[in-house]
Amino acid sequence: MAKAALSGGWIFFPRLPCVFHSERMLWPLFFLVTAIRAELCQPDAENAFKVRLSIKTALGDKAYAWDTNEEYLFKAMVAFSMRKVPNRETTEISHVLLCNVTQRVSFWFVVTDPSKNHTIPAVEVQSAIRMNRNRINNAFFLNDQTLEFLKIPSTLEPPTEPAVPVWIIIFGVIFCIVIIAITLLILSGIRQRRRKNKGPAEGEDAEDKRATAVTVENGIPCDPLDMKDGCLNDAFMNEGERLTPL
Repeated sequence: MAKAALSGGWIFFPRLPCVFHSERMLWPLFFLVTAIRAELCQPDAENAFKVRLSIKTALGDKAYAWDTNEEYLFKAMVAFSMRKVPNRETTEISHVLLCNVTQRVSFWFVVTDPSKNHTIPAVEVQSAIRMNRNRINNAFFLNDQTLEFLKIPSTLEPPTEPAVPVWIIIFGVIFCIVIIAITLLILSGIRQRRRKNKGPAEGEDAEDKRATAVTVENGIPCDPLDMKDGCLNDAFMNEGERLTPL
C-alpha cells in the first residue's frame, strides 16, 4: 500500500501491479511458440500430410465454403481419430496444425506431441486416419475420391457378401454337370442298342430277299425252292433221271 500526505491527513491507495511489464514478457513467448508451430507444419515436412478436397465436384450447387469453422471440424476429426490410437488418448484439437491452406481447398497438417515438442510419427497418424476414414468423409459429405489424403492409401470397401453362399453355387454347378453326364451316357447306350438290334434284322431281310429271288439260267427260270442245293434244269436231264426210281 502506498500513502501520500495531504493537508488534514494521510491518503492510502493500493499499489497497481506492473501490467505493462508482464505483457512485454508474454509477447516474446507468444512469438516463440508461433515460430515453433510454424516450423513443425510445412509442406513436405517430416510427418506432414497433404489434403485435397473437391467440394464443388462432390456436391455441385450444394457445395459449402471452406472457412475456419470447417478447419476446426477437420482438426476435431483428426484429434478424434488420434484418440483411438493406443497411448494417444490425450490428443487435443490444438495439437493438430494446418498450414498452406489454398482457395482450391488444399492444405498440409501435422499432429504434434506437446510433451516432447515434436510431431507424432506418420505411421501412427496414417493408421488413425485409415481406421476412421469413413467418419471423416461423412463429416464433410465427401468420399475417398473427393477428400484425398495424398500420402494415405484409400480404404478398401468391405467385400459384399452374395445373397447365396458360395458353396451352394459350387454344389449346384457340380450337380448340373453330373446330371448332364449321366443323361449323355443313357442316350449313348440307347443308341448303341438300337444299332445292334437293326444289324441282325437287316441281315435276315437280305437273306429273305436272296431266298425269294428267281434265278434264271440259260433262259430257263429255276424253281427257288432250295437255294442251298441249287436248281435242276429239265432240259439237260437224261431219261434215267426223269424217271422216278422205285
